[in-house]
Amino acid sequence: MSETVLVTGGSGYVAGWCAVELLRRGYRVRATVRADGRARAVREAVAAEVDPGERLEFAIADLTADEGWDAAVAGVDHVLHVASPLGGAVADGSDAMIAPARDGALRVLRAATGAGVRRVVMTSAANTASPSSYATEGVTDETLWTDPDDPTLIPYRRSKTLAERAAWDFMAGYDGPTELATVLPGAVFGPILATGTIGSVGIVQRMLAGSMSGVPRIGLEIVDVRDLADIHIRAMTSPRAAGERFLATGEFTWMRDMARALREELGQDADRVSTRQIPDFAVRLAARFRDPSLRDITPALGRRNRHTTAKAAEILQWWPRPARETVVDCGRSLLAHGAVRRGAEAAAR
Repeated sequence: MSETVLVTGGSGYVAGWCAVELLRRGYRVRATVRADGRARAVREAVAAEVDPGERLEFAIADLTADEGWDAAVAGVDHVLHVASPLGGAVADGSDAMIAPARDGALRVLRAATGAGVRRVVMTSAANTASPSSYATEGVTDETLWTDPDDPTLIPYRRSKTLAERAAWDFMAGYDGPTELATVLPGAVFGPILATGTIGSVGIVQRMLAGSMSGVPRIGLEIVDVRDLADIHIRAMTSPRAAGERFLATGEFTWMRDMARALREELGQDADRVSTRQIPDFAVRLAARFRDPSLRDITPALGRRNRHTTAKAAEILQWWPRPARETVVDCGRSLLAHGAVRRGAEAAAR
């Protein structure tokens, strides 16, 4: 009988591709969803890439509640904890996403250790291993921890850092067979499985739709979602991965170069993509007076900090594909799924 892997947040972008890759490699997959009605959509999305047969099942569990997690991990060999609740800053200045992310991780770990699961691989983020200011010159690795007490951190960075810290603190006080590894991805792009949950791919979607009049001077360490699924499985199976953090960042690419790649490779389908560079001062002015949602990206303008994936290469034999290939495949997939509204079609809707 093949091993069973629990994948949390089964309806999510990364989790869906983790399920696909696990099924391709012969595993049984149990995916958590928050409501039974989501299971059918997940199965259909996964089935577009691989026939799940009877090897894909579902468990109802929510990261914000205790119910369902013991049943979800029952009989499971490994856990890929990919899910993380979304939220935002609330009116009093506290971060609405911190407690759900931290407490959700602890719920998964308590259930997994209680069931004697062999290993949990938790998805964190590269910005938990970054200097507070991306303007700091240099290349950082997994030994660096972002300072969660820095008041300039956006809620997402603080929540991911505190959630991963809580996971490692929990394991430090645990004496049992379950092991933990964490994966710290960069900006995730690549093909989509369905249009319902596309995460950061929305950037490429907006470029293709022509809804971005220009691109800010922001660089991203792009990792393909297929490569991200692969490193999760490698971290799950490698004996040397236990107790380790692994950066899963890809090639550093300016957003302007992303736009150029789409225009050069996709022809008329990308004729609305703007390659105009928006000056930094214009982004900051817009963030201050017109669009507060831009405030979270202003610290990354002109970013100089990078990460190294030497550890993942040496221990896991993992190397990400070129960023240009990922961006173009992402664009083609969005177009193929009808996720880009353009021209007369957009006007008609």
